[in-house]
Amino acid sequence: MNGRAKWTFVAMATLTLGMALAFTRTSGQAVPAQAPAAGAAPKTAGEAFKNIQVLKDIPSDELFPAMQFISASLGVECEYCHVEHAFDKDDKPPKLAARKMMVMMFAINKENFAGRREVTCYSCHRGATEPTGIPAIPEQEPKPEMGEAHEGGAAAAGLPTADQLLGKYVQAAGGSAAIEKITSRVEQGKITIPNGAQFPIEIYAKAPFMRLSVMHTPRGENATGYDGQAGWMSGMGRPARLMTGPELDPMRLDADFYFPAHAKQAFAKFRLGGAEKVDGQDAYAVFAFTQGKAPAKMYFDKQSGLLVRLVQYTESPLGLLPAQIDYADYREVDGVKVPFRWTLARTRGRFTIQVEKVEQNVPIDDAKFALPAAPATAEQKPANQ
Repeated sequence: MNGRAKWTFVAMATLTLGMALAFTRTSGQAVPAQAPAAGAAPKTAGEAFKNIQVLKDIPSDELFPAMQFISASLGVECEYCHVEHAFDKDDKPPKLAARKMMVMMFAINKENFAGRREVTCYSCHRGATEPTGIPAIPEQEPKPEMGEAHEGGAAAAGLPTADQLLGKYVQAAGGSAAIEKITSRVEQGKITIPNGAQFPIEIYAKAPFMRLSVMHTPRGENATGYDGQAGWMSGMGRPARLMTGPELDPMRLDADFYFPAHAKQAFAKFRLGGAEKVDGQDAYAVFAFTQGKAPAKMYFDKQSGLLVRLVQYTESPLGLLPAQIDYADYREVDGVKVPFRWTLARTRGRFTIQVEKVEQNVPIDDAKFALPAAPATAEQKPANQ
């Protein structure tokens, strides 16, 4: 693996830490490092970025997820279509082809599916730059389709209800009283990125909705933070980028310090998905829904009742971007169960964090989670420097 590819993996790893999206270089233009003014109408992509032609009418904060969906669907990085550091240019044929393909895709959905997003980039590309027209022979015998999900209040064939599984999860994690006695947590360990490299990592969390992950690499720190309202990421020599729109939903869920106790309130509706296997162990799947949001799917270990897998989807104008977190190595710390290892899997690789040390109820200044200030320009620096 060459040096550039290695550091692309590092940049990708930075974003996984806070359930952010998988790529940082979606646009050649910098996103302002501050939230829009209260009451201000959000800009369209055409207003906020240069030379947007097909997706010009979508909200500007949906352009990043759209570009990430294309990257995931074709298995490419941004420079496959874009000129590096000049993303508005039309010098590369794949960019022109991508525009035509998006127009075609929208037309197919409009003319055949009443505008519903049934056909996406991934429908044809399946992770390759060229669409696949020949069915593949599976390496294993195909698994039967999972049966229809069952409403949370109705158990099927002796299975527990979704409500019962959520209640068991709270108790398995230590119970509401013990969980809410903890107000902060600092974790130290190592993260392993897809190329096998390992780096030190620290995770700071504070009730009710604050979280910061900091990865230390030879090129400096890479961080992803959420301060309760705004999410951001920084690193690889780039200024902090504010996370907006659909990118915030998974970040807020990940930052919920009391998630085991809050799981029932985090979603509007639950459905039992049935019994499945997670890493060879029996588990129960539960679908979680919120009006106007992408769904989530939680897996609870049959024996312990603990959450062992969470699958989330980030909305984009072109399709849903999946992310899966597997939780393992639960240990009791101050009366609550804490996962000491979790693996985040996305379309472009897996990232595993192994925690080595946990401290709870330690003081953490709220300022630690705030969006970093932009570096001063030459004009802003004092004259005597």
